[in-house]
Amino acid sequence: MKTVFSGIQPSGTLTLGNYLGALQHFVELQEDHHCFFCIVDQHAITVPQEKMKLRKNIRSLAALYLASGIDPEKSTLFIQSEVPAHAQLGWIMQCVSYIGELERMTQFKDKSAGKEAVSAALLTYPPLMAADILLYNTDIVPVGEDQKQHLELTRDLAERFNHKYNDIFTIPEAHIPKVGARIMSLQNPEKKMSKSDENQKAFVSMLDEEKTIIKKIKSAVTDSENEIRFDRENKPGIANLMSIYSLATGDSLEDIEKRYTGKGYGDFKQDTAEAVAALLRPVRERYHELIESEELDKILDEGAERAGRVAAKTLAKAERAMGLGRKRR
Repeated sequence: MKTVFSGIQPSGTLTLGNYLGALQHFVELQEDHHCFFCIVDQHAITVPQEKMKLRKNIRSLAALYLASGIDPEKSTLFIQSEVPAHAQLGWIMQCVSYIGELERMTQFKDKSAGKEAVSAALLTYPPLMAADILLYNTDIVPVGEDQKQHLELTRDLAERFNHKYNDIFTIPEAHIPKVGARIMSLQNPEKKMSKSDENQKAFVSMLDEEKTIIKKIKSAVTDSENEIRFDRENKPGIANLMSIYSLATGDSLEDIEKRYTGKGYGDFKQDTAEAVAALLRPVRERYHELIESEELDKILDEGAERAGRVAAKTLAKAERAMGLGRKRR
């Protein structure tokens, strides 16, 4: 049985893209693997945050994990800042990182572009991400295309540490789902669906009411044709909606094409919208049961304790390998 690690930032309510591209896969992975799912709140503070809003988002994200089907009996769900080993190993990973390779990270370039001053943590974000992964002897990391570069750096840092000090860290592999890894914006299907998009019509939130979901999908950008076929290059809007429909219903892209032969975009959008609304309905209902409950706190407390035990062992090995601390007699 292999170990899986994944972390999501608590920076707002997750979207349909997060659910289809990540959370649904997490639920599948927990059936056959040891899974650690982390709310990476320390990553969130690489950019300014409002204290109360951040706390609310942390709790909300935890409830969404569970409402989506993460089972605390099968997986470990925890908050990053409640396991001190993450920051401690993050410092060690900084010490084996090079400034040049951190400055080449695409996300650092994007987020720092045009700004007079940025947090040093924005530059050192990848070594902390590496620590998150390496603490749990992770074999598999489910990532989107936009995180592949960071995972490659994680692998480089692990190999560099192992070669220089001792063979401590497992070298993780990326897991990128073939379908659904990149659900696109409803208003601009050339870019990824994002909860930070200023255009509220561009994404479906996991907590949107059904009327809102249907309205947003019915207003999704398509093209001037009236043919429903999967062609990302020439028909990105329809291809995106077909991916969403397929993941929401389990129907293949081929079956969807056949079903809507000779039918217009209106019927297809309506059916897609209703499928998404039906998919998210039980998630939203379970979320509202959890969000103010003691059950949520109990799960997070137990998750932090479990994760902390595993992380502390790995951290101790890494510190000993570097010669940190005193040798006990």
